[in-house]
Amino acid sequence: MDFHFFLIQLMNGVQYGLLLFLLSAGLTLVFGIMGIINIAHGSFYMIGAYLAWSLTGKLGSFWLALPAGIVLTVALGMLLEWLVIKRLYHRDLLYQVLATYGLILVCEELRSVLWGDDVRGFNIPEALNQSIQLSETLSYPVYRLWISGVCLAVAVLLYWVIQHTRLGMKIRAGASNREMVQSLGIDIQIVYRIVFAAGVTLAALAGMIAAPVSSVFPGMGNHVLIICFVVVVIGGLGSVKGALVASVMIGLVDTFGKVLEFSVGGVRLLPELSSMTVYVLMAVILLWRPEGLFGKKL
Repeated sequence: MDFHFFLIQLMNGVQYGLLLFLLSAGLTLVFGIMGIINIAHGSFYMIGAYLAWSLTGKLGSFWLALPAGIVLTVALGMLLEWLVIKRLYHRDLLYQVLATYGLILVCEELRSVLWGDDVRGFNIPEALNQSIQLSETLSYPVYRLWISGVCLAVAVLLYWVIQHTRLGMKIRAGASNREMVQSLGIDIQIVYRIVFAAGVTLAALAGMIAAPVSSVFPGMGNHVLIICFVVVVIGGLGSVKGALVASVMIGLVDTFGKVLEFSVGGVRLLPELSSMTVYVLMAVILLWRPEGLFGKKL
């Protein structure tokens, strides 16, 4: 394999992994801290992508659309927690699955009403629509590097908030012993509302920054939901560090699994079969650590 080609695939794998972290970090927080299995998480990714496309058209700038979209998705997350999620904390798993599946249907219908059923696309921001020349024939887009930078910045911010702020202390305490936190006078309901809103916003932000390179289309959230749960399982429930490590691992394995030639008995396997390497990775890790890389032993 040519060195420059290998370098490009390595950068693609890391970029995809970091974007996957941004998408799955909210899911692992909601799943691990609140105990809610939110199968509508992919729908928020889709909503973020559509908001980026719509607001860029209305405001005339991707850089204005980003903060506006973040504000709207924070409000959406808090509203959904108040209307739906708070009623599920003491319910069985089946109620959580049914309620969040209902959210998928609602989001898809609202998407159809507000934005239609066509595939949408918009240009990469002019300031980032450039490439870094790696060789005479190979270059790498600056926008993809910017995506990686944004995801790393969010990872650092999440770590700082959870480990070094008063809110993070309440979140960690609420995840460990909800009743004790409530007995100390802390409104755990508000903490959970903030956590859920943060999860929605992280997924939507991933959709916003991915939209210029992936296009915007109906049902796009369904394509990422399963891989997000794979990240959560591999990394460990509630572990942001685990989500980061698992996402990068999956990004690299998935990228190289699709570009390298796999063959059995001289017959080349289809790319779809090569993508199974992600699930093989999950199986191997779970055999070694059933609780995930950074999960707590049950």
